[in-house]
Amino acid sequence: MASIAASSVSMQPRHSLATTRASGLKLASFVNQERNNLSFRLRPVPARLRISCAAKPETVDKVCEIARKQLALSSDEPVTGASKFSDLGADSLDTVEIVLGIEEEFGVTIKEDNAQDITTVQDAADLIEKLCRAKGA
Repeated sequence: MASIAASSVSMQPRHSLATTRASGLKLASFVNQERNNLSFRLRPVPARLRISCAAKPETVDKVCEIARKQLALSSDEPVTGASKFSDLGADSLDTVEIVLGIEEEFGVTIKEDNAQDITTVQDAADLIEKLCRAKGA
């Protein structure tokens, strides 16, 4: 008796062995009754559906502009959502000034404990989106 909870299962005979493949496997239990040559392999399956709550590109772009202005970065210097403020040369005072610029630009208030969690441009943009949604609700 075999019991499998999976999105797909295939059986392929190999010599005198049966190979079981399951993708999206959550639970598998096999009871071997009078079969000495049963074997199976489990392989990870890449995610087909990704859900992202990332901020709008416009928000990320505005945060990039604020950081670029505050840190006096040239237009040649790449600033993206993945950019860490510390890698861009920001010290703690610069980070506070960036947070103040964000608050002014977006009309939100960022609490100190939330500000400490901001390390990248994307973190700041995601927090802005969250605060704007809460403000609108």
